[in-house]
Amino acid sequence: MTDQRHSTSEILPGLEPAALARPGTALRGRIHLVGIGGIGMSGIAEVLITLGYRISGSDLRASEATRRLADLGAEIHIGHDAAHVGADADVVVVSSAIDDANPEVREARRLRIPVIARAEMLAELMRMKCAVAVAGAHGKTTTTSLIADVLGRAGFDPTIVLGGRLRALGGTNARLGRSRYMVAEADESDGSFLLLKPTLAVVTNVDREHMNTYGSMERLIDAYVSFVNGIPFYGRAF
Repeated sequence: MTDQRHSTSEILPGLEPAALARPGTALRGRIHLVGIGGIGMSGIAEVLITLGYRISGSDLRASEATRRLADLGAEIHIGHDAAHVGADADVVVVSSAIDDANPEVREARRLRIPVIARAEMLAELMRMKCAVAVAGAHGKTTTTSLIADVLGRAGFDPTIVLGGRLRALGGTNARLGRSRYMVAEADESDGSFLLLKPTLAVVTNVDREHMNTYGSMERLIDAYVSFVNGIPFYGRAF
């Protein structure tokens, strides 16, 4: 049987494999995630834990996701309270469900700790990788899972951040791969996917959704165009 595996340079000329690097190497303290039990936040938290960061987080209720993260070593708090932040936090990451009135957000700002969106932390992880980001109204999780599975079977061992749990990952929604490849969903619901700068962008489809964010179909389409235009000159859009 012929070996069908290819090197990264054959797929993307000029891009060679690199050793896994920790993002944000200036961070020495703790990363705190508000809304850590959410499907998108928990995936990022799991990758950060595997990279060796100290992780804490809070959510309104305990869940399978918070229990898994606690088992992996995260400091989990149920409920939101200013005391959960602490002066040793380097950054506070918030999900789209968290507003400025949240006591942990207010405490972080009082302590002059940076408060960033989930997508900004995902973008930082992507910055260290040759990243594939999948956007679209429907089919994001399925398409992301298929791309990740193909890359895995081809021997590329990608880092994966999904918007759903995958049986092949042991029922979780994230894993840290050993290659420079990463596959992740890009959430267009609040416009934060424009923070992402992947090497490869996939748009499954566009539908009249999230009008509370965009106001019109024209502005929604413009956002997708901006997302695709954000890829580097050596990237590709599909």
